[in-house]
Amino acid sequence: MPPASDAAVRFQMIKAEIHTRLVETLDLSRLNSWKPDRLRYEVRNLADQMARNAPKDALSDTERARMVEELLDEVFGLGPLEPLMRDPTISDILVNGPRTVYVERRGKLELTDIIFADDLHVMMIIQRIAARIGRRADEMSPMVDARLPDGSRVNAIIPPVSLLGPVLSIRRFGVHLKTNDLLTNSTMTSEMLELLQAAVASRISILISGGTGSGKTTLLNALSRFIPADERLVTIEDSAELKLQQSHVIQLETKMANAEGAGEVKQRDLVRNALRMRPDRIIVGEVRGSEALDMLQAMNTGHEGSMTTIHANDTRDALTRLEMMVMMAGFELPIPVIRYYISSAITLVVQLARMKGGGRRVVKISEICGLDPAPYNVHDIFGFRQKGVRAGEAYGEFYATGIVPQCLDRLRAAGVELDENLFAARTLTPRE
Repeated sequence: MPPASDAAVRFQMIKAEIHTRLVETLDLSRLNSWKPDRLRYEVRNLADQMARNAPKDALSDTERARMVEELLDEVFGLGPLEPLMRDPTISDILVNGPRTVYVERRGKLELTDIIFADDLHVMMIIQRIAARIGRRADEMSPMVDARLPDGSRVNAIIPPVSLLGPVLSIRRFGVHLKTNDLLTNSTMTSEMLELLQAAVASRISILISGGTGSGKTTLLNALSRFIPADERLVTIEDSAELKLQQSHVIQLETKMANAEGAGEVKQRDLVRNALRMRPDRIIVGEVRGSEALDMLQAMNTGHEGSMTTIHANDTRDALTRLEMMVMMAGFELPIPVIRYYISSAITLVVQLARMKGGGRRVVKISEICGLDPAPYNVHDIFGFRQKGVRAGEAYGEFYATGIVPQCLDRLRAAGVELDENLFAARTLTPRE
């Protein structure tokens, strides 16, 4: 990692000193009565005055103007991270210490030139985020999970748990791809999308599986566009990431316990409550535990077409993980019963993968066709075969296996016709 330049460190140190004096000078009793525009105007004037009073030759005119803007970011935002938060191409911001800030842009990690003054500067930003949600960040509570006003998800870990000093991760959700984008960036082919569109419109339940950062939520968002506009939807998430286009949507979000350990609301509580809200479909952002049983019960009792995601690296692994989650519900259900629940609730499993170079691919679309042969009769309909790596980017080909899905009868019953030739065994060409 290249060291931060002396000039950059000096700039941050001067800014830290001015910021401390700025906060000490502000009349907090008056600030509460000011409107946001007036408050920002007054703080800008005070910051500009203090920057001009910096030691002679410490700052050039350009640096002073930059200093004022960054001081406003320190007071009202996330300090040095604010320029990154304004960049719509960035999906992740990773602070590994005051001198090491990475971003993920278009699937690739990049080291930035963003620096903090020191560990205390990073801690100040973390504590500000924690305070917004009524939490604290200290030795007794060294881990913080929070959501910013724009929906971005924040995780912070501080010493003694973190041996590197305070570290911060921000997962951003400002960019939501449309289904056409999934074709142009070769996430899938038009044949794959045609099947998934028909399945969503026909109320066929779908499980989206994949590893961290493989694009599960992005795909779930995109597929939700095919849900008819007249249906009532309830979404359940740990952190609200879904942006559904329908007008009749109820969004529910889990709640962590407060400092006294009270007030926690789990996903299972929300799934159970959602069943009393007369939903047509329930969409769980990600199943992680015992709520899997309630989700499967919902799918089996009149809420067909529900969708969820799961962390797994393979279709069969996803089904095994679901079994384990159902067992966490506390009921001693026999394995055959659990597998029957899963096979009757979920029809399609979409497997995603993040390839070398950052590209995301739908590597498999599979249909669950009962339990014979055990443990599950799974038919792979479409797939992606990686053939190698070229210039740091994985490449390969999409293909149709030649298996015609059994759910075509359900599609026809719902008024959706798909040509069986769509599934003829062949190599598929993504849109360029």
